[in-house]
Amino acid sequence: MVGLAGPAQAATAASATYTKVSDWGSGFEGKWTVKNTGTTTINSWTVEWDYPSGTQVTSAWDATVTSSGTHWTAKNVGWNGTLAPGASVSFGFNGSGPGAPSGCKINGGSCDGGTQPGDAPPSAPGAPQASNITETSLTLSWAAATDDKGVKNYDVHRDGAKIATVTGTTLAQSGLTKGTTYSYRVVARDTADQTGASSATVSITTSGGVVDPPNPGDKVKLGYFTEWGVYGRNYHVKNLDTSGSAAKITHINYAFGNVQGGRCTIGDAYADYDKAYTADQSVDGVADTWDQPLRGNFNQLRKLKAKYPHIKVLWSFGGWTWSGGFGQAAQNPAAFAQSCYDLVEDPRWADVFDGIDLDWEYPNACGLSCDTSGAAALKNMMQAMRAKFGANNLVTAAISADGSNGGKLDVADYAGAAQYVDFYNVMTYDFFGAWAAQGPTAPHSPLTAYAGIPQDGFNSEAAITKLKGKGIPGSKLNLGIGFYGRGWTGVTQATPGGTATGPAQGTYEQGIEDYKVLKNSCPATGTIAGTAYAKCGSNWWSYDTPATIAGKMSWTKSQGLRGAFFWEFSGDTTNGELANAIHTGLR
Repeated sequence: MVGLAGPAQAATAASATYTKVSDWGSGFEGKWTVKNTGTTTINSWTVEWDYPSGTQVTSAWDATVTSSGTHWTAKNVGWNGTLAPGASVSFGFNGSGPGAPSGCKINGGSCDGGTQPGDAPPSAPGAPQASNITETSLTLSWAAATDDKGVKNYDVHRDGAKIATVTGTTLAQSGLTKGTTYSYRVVARDTADQTGASSATVSITTSGGVVDPPNPGDKVKLGYFTEWGVYGRNYHVKNLDTSGSAAKITHINYAFGNVQGGRCTIGDAYADYDKAYTADQSVDGVADTWDQPLRGNFNQLRKLKAKYPHIKVLWSFGGWTWSGGFGQAAQNPAAFAQSCYDLVEDPRWADVFDGIDLDWEYPNACGLSCDTSGAAALKNMMQAMRAKFGANNLVTAAISADGSNGGKLDVADYAGAAQYVDFYNVMTYDFFGAWAAQGPTAPHSPLTAYAGIPQDGFNSEAAITKLKGKGIPGSKLNLGIGFYGRGWTGVTQATPGGTATGPAQGTYEQGIEDYKVLKNSCPATGTIAGTAYAKCGSNWWSYDTPATIAGKMSWTKSQGLRGAFFWEFSGDTTNGELANAIHTGLR
């Protein structure tokens, strides 16, 4: 504690406490908490500390951080400098290097409660090893870390979340799922409670093969597979198997079939059923032959279902690009439903599909084009679909998440159509993006509203609340997750709400990038409304991470929703960490 006023004034004092929030080996997240421990208001604050050579701050938020050599200084920003007695505020930063802060000062005086000066953090433990692996249990062990003052205990992380703190170098795990791949890493803590560098992350699979088929009441875990992904993205059905995702999902939406002339039509014949796969590209390791009756994605999906019989596959029609045909289809719903049934149940691939999904963007509203079919069109179409496909096939729809008053959810009869669908996939993403080229920057998939959100009703909670208010039960609603980020460039403000000069550059399209790229190229620097955001250089991105997905899945369960779905598989990492986060979060 340090007094900041003369003896004739009321006592003013402050403290600054450092916490290492996380450590991923190549970097870490740190946080300083400043507290007014005196009896009068503080109008500004400055925190100073030293890092050993090789350790530095790489980015910061909620404070202006500068350095002179190895000495670092953080000053409050405009909105968080005033602290009433007893109030506190935190600022955070990302850093690199193994060192710990020392010589902390708050407003020129020594800090109280900070990391002990000169106390180096512990080393990284050895990579965890597994033994006694069964369908539901295993034993982890690792080589001990070292520390100049002694190691107190170890934090064990599984699939990105801390699951245990132990004093020894072993941990017995039980209650696992058979045939499931888990990732483990270990972090040591010293006697000052500092965490060191993480061990290597190791993937371990329990025995028992494919997971048991889900019960009808189990949570939906649905992913979109895009037919065009087999080209530039080089993403194939086999990747669902090798990533471990196939064992952790319940449904696949195959996207997209086209809607033309009032009928369901093929989207891409070559990718769908003609492309020949070699043995190494095939799910079962068997190459296609020139004369076999079915090849392409459909045959690979057939092989995937043979290996994972619990998976249901739906053929999805429409989407952003091909929704323009729904207006004509709505003029004769029965004929449209018959055409879709004839295509989905074509004898060449009838066994591949378990139903149909309609992705109409948007009934009686505007998407890429505008529809004027009327409020009843969606209900009439879904009624015709259910009548034709019957009770033994799934009938679903992807729908808007516009929760604003008078918005897309208010201009079509979603409640009337709901009685005919097994579930709705509520597209709770793409609320905001660089189509607003000058910003303001905002998370594209906010779970809730927040101060400064650019438009009321554009968040997941508002959409789900509106749909429930129309009488649609939560058990027919799936929350949407994007496996990608949306971003701007020309941004100077780290927090949301900043201005921009245009869309950030993406691999395939401006303003959009896969999670698997962003997690390394622009790591998250903060969260807002349940979604991560990142500022790197002049670029600003928002996207979901395993941690934010865990929060969204907890919310999904608390709302009694049917489950979750995501767009789309190829944006995930090669080990399927986002699909795994959905699977884990909904268990």
